[in-house]
Amino acid sequence: MTSPISFVAQVNAFFDRAAEHSDHDRTLLAQIRRCNSLYYMSFPLRRDNGEIEVIEAWRAEHSHHKTPTKGGFRYSDAACADEVMALAALMTYKCAIVNVPFGGAKGAVKINRRSYSVGELERITRRYTYELTQKNFIGPGIDVPAPDYGTGMREMAWMYDTYKALSDEKLDAYACVTGKPLAQGGVRGRTEATGRGVFFGIREALSIEDDMQRLGLSTGIEGKTVVVQGFGNVGSHAARYLVEGGAKLIAVAEYDGAIHDPDGIDIDRLQAYRKENRGGVSGYPDARALDHTTDALTLPCDILIPAALEAAIHEGNVGDVQAKIVAEAANGPLTAAASQALFERGVLVIPDTFLNAGGVVVSYFEWVKNLAHVRFGRLQKRWESQTHRALLEAIETMSDSRFDRAMFERFIQGPGERDLVDAGLEDTMATAYQAVRELKMQHGGADIDLRTAAFMHAIDKIVVTYENMGIFP
Repeated sequence: MTSPISFVAQVNAFFDRAAEHSDHDRTLLAQIRRCNSLYYMSFPLRRDNGEIEVIEAWRAEHSHHKTPTKGGFRYSDAACADEVMALAALMTYKCAIVNVPFGGAKGAVKINRRSYSVGELERITRRYTYELTQKNFIGPGIDVPAPDYGTGMREMAWMYDTYKALSDEKLDAYACVTGKPLAQGGVRGRTEATGRGVFFGIREALSIEDDMQRLGLSTGIEGKTVVVQGFGNVGSHAARYLVEGGAKLIAVAEYDGAIHDPDGIDIDRLQAYRKENRGGVSGYPDARALDHTTDALTLPCDILIPAALEAAIHEGNVGDVQAKIVAEAANGPLTAAASQALFERGVLVIPDTFLNAGGVVVSYFEWVKNLAHVRFGRLQKRWESQTHRALLEAIETMSDSRFDRAMFERFIQGPGERDLVDAGLEDTMATAYQAVRELKMQHGGADIDLRTAAFMHAIDKIVVTYENMGIFP
């Protein structure tokens, strides 16, 4: 059974645990903890069959200590105000941890997207955007939505197009949402950014010898066994990058079932099967089916990646978790009690407030690109290529030898947009992890977990912003 405590209460419990280690003003901490704005809306949808249905939706802006606010918007039939406010709060802390200058926000439309046609989804998305525009809950300098559970580039294109038509903001309208198609101002690498960030974060954690020794693991990705719950955009990309790095994917859980193969699951075969089966894994012939989807969470493994929805690991099943590392690719996949229980058992939990920040990091790059009106790499790629060529040719002249031509051509390539985005994401995730771990070590190391340290790191950054504003001298 899952915890009866609300999602907001779970997030606030994490915050309060970190605040206990803080000397900051209690009133300021109370302000940081609160959700500033919540907009609830309902509107009619005419279905394709002519029937009228009332759609419910929300947008929460948790913190305006930095603007614009930033956060995804999802289609989910489980959406509610509590969930939206909790996710917006996590976005605030996430942005602070990875040093992205946004406040946190989140949006949701309460539908199951599988129950609606493309035309109906477009009408819902455009009406939702209309409502946000009328209430000043969207704009390049106000609030910038992005894809989330059940949404993607298509929905972002609809949102952008609707906002542009309604707003007087024509020059920078591209920056009203991120996660757009390339032809509409998107950035290369955004689709896989969250999963790529999960990979970089796990790789950084695995590089620290002292921490791995305590877990009985060697450093590095090579040979690590991985279980992924939720094989959507985030989970599948994280798994692919880990396998390419030498890890072994031994189990996958999806909405329709779970599969297990201790010898390793072929990702390409699995993805091809999922395309034919509406994203499911049930019936996959090259692995053993588990009795229950949740059984994947309790398999022995080195790294467990919950990449689905919140509260997947709770008081009812945390005692059965056998992973040495739990890497939170989803938002809030562990309840507060479950997270504390794993910490007390010596399991390394890499928290969501850090680990799944890759999406907002690359969204920030897209937002900057849209405001600058120039593609990353356009100004320097040719110059760097020519500089590299001149250097290699000089080496060839001085050494009286020649490089292999294929190698020569690889060396002289200047960075394109994807190269720069990937390098920026890698550096951001590595730097943030080291900062969080350093703060943990400063407070006794074994006395606090990484999540508490991450929240402390976020709180410190937000407090500095308020102090610089002169609100709390």
